[in-house]
Amino acid sequence: MVFGPVDTIAASIQLAVTPIFLLTGIGSFLNVLVHRLSRVVDRARKLESEIPGYPSPRRTTAVAELVALDRRMALSNWAIALCTSSALLVCIVVAILFIGELVPMRWTGIVAILFIAAMALVIIGLLMFLLEVRISLRSVRIRAAVLTGEAVD
Repeated sequence: MVFGPVDTIAASIQLAVTPIFLLTGIGSFLNVLVHRLSRVVDRARKLESEIPGYPSPRRTTAVAELVALDRRMALSNWAIALCTSSALLVCIVVAILFIGELVPMRWTGIVAILFIAAMALVIIGLLMFLLEVRISLRSVRIRAAVLTGEAVD
């Protein structure tokens, strides 16, 4: 196996730095998602354990909150899965960039497709996160309306 000059490898490393920054961003986003998911799970477990002691009107509200929490958990799980898949594709892109220096093949199409797929997965993951946040905010708004005695829309 013949290795290219050091300059070629150095250029590959420089080219791979941009996807590494993307990986850092995805990793930070995954940290936020996992933290939010753990808080939702904790709230759901607490609410589930308290429901048997609630009077009927409060039980109905608690069940409605559990439904919202379940939806939030599902959206968070999807966002985590999509963003993790995206990070995996970015890692494959970086690996291909280095392999491309060692194996003389045309990897351009594969790299482009994988990178576009990675970005699409991140975009869909961000949309799932946006939906989860909207459900969260709506739940809080409804709870505030219940506390003040106003009608819930």
